[in-house]
This record gives sequence, C-alpha cells and structure tokens, in this order.
Amino acid sequence: MSKVNTILVVDDDPSIVELLRDFLEYENFHVMTASDTAGAWAVFERNTVHCIILDVMMPGQNGFELCRRIRAESNVPILFLSARSDDVDKIRGLTLGGDDYIVKSASPGEIVARVKAVLRRSSSRLQSDERILDLGRIKLNLSAREVLVDGKNVDLTPREYELLRLFAEHPRHVFSYEQLLAKFWDGVGDKHTIRVHLGRLREKIESDPNDPKYLVNVWGVGYRFEGG
Repeated sequence: MSKVNTILVVDDDPSIVELLRDFLEYENFHVMTASDTAGAWAVFERNTVHCIILDVMMPGQNGFELCRRIRAESNVPILFLSARSDDVDKIRGLTLGGDDYIVKSASPGEIVARVKAVLRRSSSRLQSDERILDLGRIKLNLSAREVLVDGKNVDLTPREYELLRLFAEHPRHVFSYEQLLAKFWDGVGDKHTIRVHLGRLREKIESDPNDPKYLVNVWGVGYRFEGG
C-alpha cells in the first residue's frame, strides 16, 4: 500500500486486541485501539480512521449501537468481530451498515486479509472517473461518488455504492449470488449477506422497495439492474 492506513480495533478482550495489533502492524498498518464504545468514539472523532474492527458484545453500549452512530456521520468500512455466528446477529450487523461480519474463530491472518480486501475496495472508489451515469430517476456522479435520486443526494455506505455502480454499469446483466460474494466478500458469506445489502439499497433508491423497478431479483439465480 502506498500510504499507511489506520485501523481502529475495538474489543474489551486485551488478548484479542494485542494479537490483532501484532498482525496488523506486521502488515504495516497503523493501529489504534479502544476497549469500549465510548473510547472508540473518542478515537474516531479525533483521528482519521480508514477501517474499524468492531466487537459486538462489550460492557455498556454494544458494537451495533456504535455502528449506528458512526454511520450517521461516516462511510468508513466497519468489520464486525463477534463470538456469535448466528444469522440474526450477522443480518443485524449488515443491516446497520457493517461491511463484513467475522466470527472470532477466524484466524488473525484471515481477519487481516478481510481488512485488506475492504480497503482495496474503498481505495478503488477514490480513483478519478469523470463519467456520470444517467439512469433516469437515479444519477451516479462517479468522480464525486455521489448518488442522486429524484435530484436529491442519497447517502450510501461504501458497499452499497459499489453494488449500485456494478449493476448500473451492466444493465440487465444477471449477477449470481456466487459472483457477488466473490467480488465483494471474497467468497465468504451466503445469500443472506447479499439480500440484506440489496434490501437496504432498495430502500434508498426505489420508489417502492417492495416492488422494485431497478434492482430486480432473478429467482434462484441472483439479481439484475433494469434501469427503471
């Protein structure tokens, strides 16, 4: 990487924090830490953070609440780290705007790989592109990374924007669940992951999310973009 990215690790288990710090610093990341959400918010407010690894269950306010607070102000990539692997927590985390959900049984090396992947996707958004995609009600200004729906700016998370851009640049092309997982989640995840993200995206761009005109489900296969 051409620049040093700052990773904020938030966990109340010192052994996990130190282990992740060692692995991340070995990969030349700058690491900041916090043991609770209050400390994490203080770090986030005072520093430029490029990615957050966020524990779900902590004393006091949990990671989900902190994610909601951060998403009100920033699209910084957030990777949830949890001891729980059930779909309910995973879906909740992704619905709140998390970019990934990692179970703590994952190796430190895998976690670092997931951090690198989300940062690659994040940095690719910053590459200059002066095109404007005019999709009728929806317009994407690729150089400014802005999305307008009916002339009004819509705030998307990094993952939501990347998904919308992919579909918008390939109208009527059917992307399978497997293709979407491979491109945006490095093949890790399931159909729930995709459905949650696209459901949230539909709520932001569709007139009626329950009767979508843009992001259309191709039953049993995946999704395509109709263009309105």
